[in-house]
Amino acid sequence: MKILHILNDGPDRLSSEIIAFQSKDHDVTVIDLSKQELSYETIVDSIFSADLVISW
Repeated sequence: MKILHILNDGPDRLSSEIIAFQSKDHDVTVIDLSKQELSYETIVDSIFSADLVISW
């Protein structure tokens, strides 16, 4: 399963723990909007290529 986490304000303890746990069994991608300036096209492509999207 491909999981995408979108972090609006950067990682916190809970999001980091969940991402680490899910990474053991799944293909996990993280987009940190507080540190990365990505085009909307890149973000939308990432969303549509994931099976599950979690926004923090």
